[in-house]
Amino acid sequence: MSCELEFTKMHGAGNDFVVLDGRDGGLPPLEPISRQLCDRHFGIGADQVLVVRDSKAADFRMEIYNADGSQVEMCANGIRAFYKYVRDRGLSSADEIGVETLSGVVRPRWAGPDRVAVDMGRPVLEPAKIPTTLSEGSGPVLDVPLQVGDEELRVSSVSMGNPHAVILVPDPDRAPVERWGPLVENHPMFPNRVNAEFVAVVGRDRVRQRTWERGTGETLACGSGACAVVVVCILRELLGPAATVELRGGELEVSWAGGDTHVFMTGPAAEVFSGRITVEGG
Repeated sequence: MSCELEFTKMHGAGNDFVVLDGRDGGLPPLEPISRQLCDRHFGIGADQVLVVRDSKAADFRMEIYNADGSQVEMCANGIRAFYKYVRDRGLSSADEIGVETLSGVVRPRWAGPDRVAVDMGRPVLEPAKIPTTLSEGSGPVLDVPLQVGDEELRVSSVSMGNPHAVILVPDPDRAPVERWGPLVENHPMFPNRVNAEFVAVVGRDRVRQRTWERGTGETLACGSGACAVVVVCILRELLGPAATVELRGGELEVSWAGGDTHVFMTGPAAEVFSGRITVEGG
């Protein structure tokens, strides 16, 4: 059985999304559909599917489905695209909205033409809440050895609504991300799987990053990953309180004052095109 869906293709710093309006409850089951939509040869092509839903806890609810059909808690590039979508379509005219996610309510704010700032909340540093078994203490998990095949990597871990493993490397462009990424993602030390960031610090206010996202593979950008990287590097005294994160798809600005304060991220959001697609399984 097939059905026709209206969609919008969007991206945030190259991290791309198919956005669906599910407020009327008329969408088919999204786990299998997301695999079709995200396929870059037979579908639209995207890293993730974002679904706009009504919410009783905030202005809207955002559901996030990976390219493999799995659902995840939070996507920082995605929430910027989500906010631009609802604003451009007149679903909200507010300069700041609350968006319910599986990791809680996140508040994106308009920051100028095609730019959105996001209050990402407090970083989660307790190992059990990330979750990871890399450490049994109260955290933070910094520069801990992780055996990956025949190699040992040094890993730091934090959650920004979803779990991240941050690995410092001399040059992200030369790092074997395709080999290390899936091994770190599915490592038993991370019971919910993990996003892996491969990072080089190039100054007190600048880092370079590549990301392997769980359920998707390497993406051109990861906003929550950029926040995790800045938090880890500040905790390791490698960065000041604000930094530019260079990703393969663009740049993000991230700041954190440390302690119990919130992380803030600002970056681009853009619409690529809209259309209709027929999918199987509706």
